[in-house]
Amino acid sequence: MSPVSVIPLAYKLCLPRSLMSSSREVKPLHITIPNLGMCRRGKSMAPASTSMILTAAVSDDDRVQRRRGNYHSNLWDDDFIQSLSTPYGEPSYRERAETLKGEIKKMFRSISKDDGELITPLNDLIQRLWMVDSVERLGIDRHFKNEIKSALDYVYSYWNEKGIGCGRDSVVADLNSTALGFRTLRLHGYTVSSEVLKVFEDQNGQFACSPSKTEGEIRSALNLYRASLIAFPGEKVMDDAEIFSSRYLKEAVQKIPDCSLSQEIAYALEYGWHTNMPRLEARNYMDVFGHPSSPWLKKNKTQYMDGEKLLELAKLEFNIFHSLQQEELQYISRWWKDSGLPKLAFSRHRHVEYYTLGSCIATDPKHRAFRLGFVKTCHLNTVLDDIYDTFGTMDEIELFTEAVRRWDPSETESLPDYMKGVYMVLYEALTEMAQEAQKTQGRDTLNYARKAWEIYLDSYIQEAKWIATGYLPTFQEYFENGKISSAYRAAALTPILTLDVPLPEYILKGIDFPSRFNDLASSFLRLRGDTRCYKADRARGEEASCISCYMKDNPGSTGEDALNHINSMINEIIKELNWELLRPDSNIPMPARKHAFDITRALHHLYKYRDGFSVATKETKSLVSRMVLEPVPL
Repeated sequence: MSPVSVIPLAYKLCLPRSLMSSSREVKPLHITIPNLGMCRRGKSMAPASTSMILTAAVSDDDRVQRRRGNYHSNLWDDDFIQSLSTPYGEPSYRERAETLKGEIKKMFRSISKDDGELITPLNDLIQRLWMVDSVERLGIDRHFKNEIKSALDYVYSYWNEKGIGCGRDSVVADLNSTALGFRTLRLHGYTVSSEVLKVFEDQNGQFACSPSKTEGEIRSALNLYRASLIAFPGEKVMDDAEIFSSRYLKEAVQKIPDCSLSQEIAYALEYGWHTNMPRLEARNYMDVFGHPSSPWLKKNKTQYMDGEKLLELAKLEFNIFHSLQQEELQYISRWWKDSGLPKLAFSRHRHVEYYTLGSCIATDPKHRAFRLGFVKTCHLNTVLDDIYDTFGTMDEIELFTEAVRRWDPSETESLPDYMKGVYMVLYEALTEMAQEAQKTQGRDTLNYARKAWEIYLDSYIQEAKWIATGYLPTFQEYFENGKISSAYRAAALTPILTLDVPLPEYILKGIDFPSRFNDLASSFLRLRGDTRCYKADRARGEEASCISCYMKDNPGSTGEDALNHINSMINEIIKELNWELLRPDSNIPMPARKHAFDITRALHHLYKYRDGFSVATKETKSLVSRMVLEPVPL
């Protein structure tokens, strides 16, 4: 996929000097502006507190107070980004990787031979599952699609309602093989019922793992836990499996020494499935796989599964992609710097963080346009969020919304100075992405995407009106509007259209608005975002959130009651999202579904501990370093 083109800006950002790090005289904005005390995402019915920074733009006729969120500045200097270098773009690394791919394909062929010595009727199923699971978790599975399908077709041919054992001739099914097989087959679209897990469950919700916690039983519990996270709605046995296995693993990890298994357990419990990302899992699993105690290196160094070769290819692929990341990140940093956006001192600048997320979920080198489109749309969402929710006034944001509706560069003439450049960055970014999308879609998608952004900005206007009138909405009112203002659709739509997957409009609507998938993804991010942000919002005097609106609808309820209710909603939404991703009757190509799903995982990841968008100095900064800046040692 060719890179997104760079079109020179027709307008540079012209900012009031009050927004710049300068002590010179403030340039007035000649516009009548009501002081509404605008707040983040339309959440405040109260005036700004002292935790907000006030700035003023003064005209001859009126005084305007503007609020600014006390966000930290960009963490990644452009000079530093441009100075990055790596040797892993050299042809020798790619040549070695190609050699290893060929050798690993031979491993897959060796497994299928069933030679009676290394592969027997008593282990042929688990050996295939181990091989598939290993290449997937190491992040190298895209090179072995045919081999994976052949292995799983074989396993599925022996699948039954009682599960499977280690081999096709195993007398009884076992929990480890069945749980790993269930998870892997379900994720690959095979029809498997969760009822199979009931074979291993007693009437008390306990599964076939003894209290003694041997290594084999711990691994069975681990694969049961991993399987339980791919639950569909109404699967009670999956709930039972998650409760049992998570408790069992938490107890086990306290008793076993530091080893590859303990690291594997810790990672699974920490990130699960819905805050995990493919590149993050690959980087972690390299440490697990390469640990001195790893069974894959110590026991399986054979002609059919050479763990050292798997690990070497994984590290090479990680570092080769790392060289591409640096090139793309340098492009993104130049785009950000040249756009003039850095002069918006009131806004969060998280282009590097968004690139990290995009490259953690779209790890195929050919999906460059997706990664670059994702970071541009997300960064623009954040800038507009800060304008509509904090810095802008009602007059200004209505002008901007109408300008987007008319979609013409001449509309900048009616905008305040600081908005002119923002409008042109948005105009050019969406136009560029539409040009990329036309290469795979064979049609102009600009108007379709632009309409999505109009609806998105309208949701901000609705929140601003609630503030202006002092109206605290009901939970349902807030939630329905908040699903749109979560910005999931605006962030996901244009990047997905750049994938090399044709999406006619009638199919696209099965994953975009008004589809169930889009509604669930937007709901998920709105609810999770509010649970992570509401305390900080409240400390700034911002009241409206899913939590406060729930409490309004349910007099006498507490914040804990509201959180419990919302977390319960999130758990059910996750199961429905799993179903929408994996449902067998979907006509949406899996690559499009998977990327749309992974966007929710990436954004959810930044909400795991806190609002990682606003506070990017902790876990988010570490993620950038580990996923983008640092190669893995060979």
